[in-house]
This record gives sequence, C-alpha cells and structure tokens, in this order.
Amino acid sequence: MLRDATSDDLDLLYDMLLEAFNWDGTPRFTRAEVVADSHTGRYLGGWKRSDDFGLVATDDQGSPLGAVWARALPAGTPGYGYVADDVPELGMAVARPHHGRGVGSALLAGCLEQARAIGWRALSLSVEDGNGAARALYTRNGFVTVGRNGDSDTMLREL
Repeated sequence: MLRDATSDDLDLLYDMLLEAFNWDGTPRFTRAEVVADSHTGRYLGGWKRSDDFGLVATDDQGSPLGAVWARALPAGTPGYGYVADDVPELGMAVARPHHGRGVGSALLAGCLEQARAIGWRALSLSVEDGNGAARALYTRNGFVTVGRNGDSDTMLREL
C-alpha cells in the first residue's frame, strides 16, 4: 500500500536516505552523519516544505517498507543529481528485507504520477556506479543519463 509522505515521516525518510547511501550493505555512513551533513541535509532539512512530495510503502499492518520523496533544490545549493531549479530531485530506498518484491517499482511509479499531477516537467536523481538494481529500475521507468557527478550518474525523467 502507498500513502503520502507527511511531516511525521521525517525520521523514516532519514532512515531511507541512509539506506540509499549505504545501498550495497556497506555501512559507509551513519545516521548521525547523514543528518548532520550540510549536503545531505538539503534533501530533508525542514521537511515537509510546500513543494516537497513523496510516498511511503507499507505492509498490511501499516509498517513501512520503503519511501520515495522529491524536492526542488536551487543551483546555489544543488543535490547530487541536480539538473535545474525547476526539476525536483528524487530520493528513494526500500528497506533491505523487502528488496526484490516490487516495492521500489510501486514507489517510483507513484512518485512519477505525483510529480505529473503537481505539474513538474521532470524529475532527476543520482545513482552510484555499481548500483545495478537501482539503475535498471530507473532505466525501465524512462530515466536517461544526462550527466556525471563523481562516481555517479545524474539521470532525468521527462514527464
């Protein structure tokens, strides 16, 4: 089941951001580091702003399985997958025990629909080299590589 992400979901979204940064299971970052870092804080600091949007996937008992969220970031303080001020950057993760069950596909499809309904022209994201499962999901859903930032590709999905 999908539901809108609310301001009450901030802790969950930080947990999912940490999961996204530690996508390969290697604990490269701690939650405290993700919360304290000024660059990563751009994605969730002050959540939920008026133009922030996202979804939480839950099981039948309402327990979270994963989340997706998007926020427009300005050129002066861009995210890793920055494309333009009028293109929100997407963040997404599924809790490790729920990988491979279609949760990510459902979250991404729902987020694309949310963005269209709100009137955004596109969504962007960043995917690290080696994260083949995420890259395949994004490619299947129409994202194309439009740039490079360090060891990650910036991908764009026109809506």
